[in-house]
Amino acid sequence: MRVPLSWLAEHVDLPADDPLSTVVDVLIRLGVEVDGIHRPDAELTGPLVIGRVLTVEELSEFKKPIRYCQVDVGESQPRGIVCGATNFAVGDLVVTALPGAVLPGGFAISARETYDHVSDGMICSPRELGLGEEHSGILVLDTGLDAAPGADAIAVLGLDEPVLELEITPDRGDLLSVRGLAREVGLGLGVVSTDPGQLLAPSASGPASYEIQVEDPTGCDRFVGLAMTGLDPTAISPVWLRRRLIQCGVRTVSLAVDVTNFVMLELGQPMHAFDLDLLTGSLVVRRATPGEKLTTLDGVERTLSETDLLITDETGPIGLAAVMGGRATEIRDGTTSLLLEAAHWDPVTVSRTSRGHGLFSEAARRFERGVDPEMTVAAISRAAQLLTEYGAARPVGAVVDVDNRSPLPPVALDVSLPSRVVGVDYPAEHVRDVLIGLGATVVGGTRDGEPLTVTPPTWRTDLVDPNDVVEEIVRLSGYDQVPSVLPVAPAGRGLTAAQRRRRSIARTLADLGYVESPAYPFIDPAAFDALHLDLDDARRVAVRLANPISETEPLMRTTLLPGLLRTLRRNLGRGQRDVALFEIGLVVRPAGEASRAPILSVSSRPDDEQIARLKAAVPRQPWRVGAVAAGAAELSGWWGKGRPFYWTDVLAAAAEIGTAAGVRIRSRADEHAPWHPGRCAAL
Repeated sequence: MRVPLSWLAEHVDLPADDPLSTVVDVLIRLGVEVDGIHRPDAELTGPLVIGRVLTVEELSEFKKPIRYCQVDVGESQPRGIVCGATNFAVGDLVVTALPGAVLPGGFAISARETYDHVSDGMICSPRELGLGEEHSGILVLDTGLDAAPGADAIAVLGLDEPVLELEITPDRGDLLSVRGLAREVGLGLGVVSTDPGQLLAPSASGPASYEIQVEDPTGCDRFVGLAMTGLDPTAISPVWLRRRLIQCGVRTVSLAVDVTNFVMLELGQPMHAFDLDLLTGSLVVRRATPGEKLTTLDGVERTLSETDLLITDETGPIGLAAVMGGRATEIRDGTTSLLLEAAHWDPVTVSRTSRGHGLFSEAARRFERGVDPEMTVAAISRAAQLLTEYGAARPVGAVVDVDNRSPLPPVALDVSLPSRVVGVDYPAEHVRDVLIGLGATVVGGTRDGEPLTVTPPTWRTDLVDPNDVVEEIVRLSGYDQVPSVLPVAPAGRGLTAAQRRRRSIARTLADLGYVESPAYPFIDPAAFDALHLDLDDARRVAVRLANPISETEPLMRTTLLPGLLRTLRRNLGRGQRDVALFEIGLVVRPAGEASRAPILSVSSRPDDEQIARLKAAVPRQPWRVGAVAAGAAELSGWWGKGRPFYWTDVLAAAAEIGTAAGVRIRSRADEHAPWHPGRCAAL
């Protein structure tokens, strides 16, 4: 998450003396990791000024459009500049790099002859200024911009403003917005921050602007929409808005798209805009039927499953809810009417859809981590305000708000719990003050022993039980208040017999020249086919993860072979021909139908029956050792001729493993997939 310091300063009072260091210190103290501080002007030197285009001469004798322009840069005479872009006109304000300037990438500007004219500078595109990847045209500034020709463009564009790059943890989705970060900084500084989300729905008379139905309130408990018309298709985003997007690392596209992205960054509420003229019938939120297809904005046709949540009209799917819109109804260059959407989606459904389709959008990232459902109407209001002000759009009816939310469950908190858990005395009044400052509603706790009833604010979806609340009290009170007391370590008992045996086996294989190569315990179901396992092979019975790291590897391994062979293939593919690898690790071998493990309380020790149920739900996890070798066992040299690995080398290694484990190894012929029936030995 990137956020410019000046944007934070709009919503929270920062100290005049070194505000950057203050904000960084506060965020780190509150547990927010600051990855870096960027200054866009770090790679810009020399004269970079605002220019006004006075004349444009079209040079038609060349293969591509070329223009020779006279540009007022605040000097006694205008400068002649050759430019290949065509997205500007006489009277426009542009960013001009004069001879002597150096742009990002070490691109030095000088006066030079090109296309039969002397170009005395350069009119810059956003990419040439290091402001994003947009390079199809030059950066045209607002005509109402308070800057005269010759003004310092670095200051006008805010390129001298520091931008913080933050690493936001998955449980703090509220910090993926300026609203949330300003609130957090305000808490850390002990000052009140202004909430940009305190906006009411746009006032509009008449019926609802569009018909919207939500058939799956579990997946979408709030859906807000507003239809607008009269949008000027030639309107462009104001420079201040584009500057904010660029500072945050977001590409500028068009006014409508830029506004929805800006609102997401400001309020934390992802939005989408549909071309109203391309919609047919009412909007319906529903689950997909298996086999349905949708072409998303990236041009990929996707086959949907019944777990996917969709936005549809009478023609079928038009958006993959909370992840990416559909190409058929996207905003185009000539769009004049649009439907704004801001909804609150189920995080689990969004995560499953995003992973299943390999679509990791900024919207999905926020919904997975938690979005404030109260911001739906505020986001619609903010977007409508900007589209009206800069694009002349107007609502065609009232805001539609389909609200199926349930009240937030309160958390019962023993007021003494923070002190008992942490070992620091937190008075009851202090606990109340911290929680109220956080934005929670607190009832009770005024009498000795009376518990607190805490209703977390709508933006803190991570506060669901007393331990979460205690953690928040400790964090906001200051981790530096918690004393560093080392626990008394019990007398060590050394390694167990099983641990010593595994260590001995690993040392033996290493002495034989094998390199330990641990692999992830997750595998692709196709690995069983690659091993040519029979359909009734016990190794095909695997535990499937409900929330895998990768959708392509959802199973827990039942054998070490897939990981070893994958590592061997990677080495061979990179030119490492002589390889000997081994791994010692657990495999998961379920027996029959697995039972669901009970969720137990952490406040007391589970009884014997609960422990038995837990053990019954855990599949068998035996230790295995595997090894694989390819290429030369001994290299050629002055000591003699080398030789390749033979089966006898592997058999000898197995015998050494047996010796290290304290057992005697015998071998016999066997048939065991994936090995050749006549070249397989059982040990």
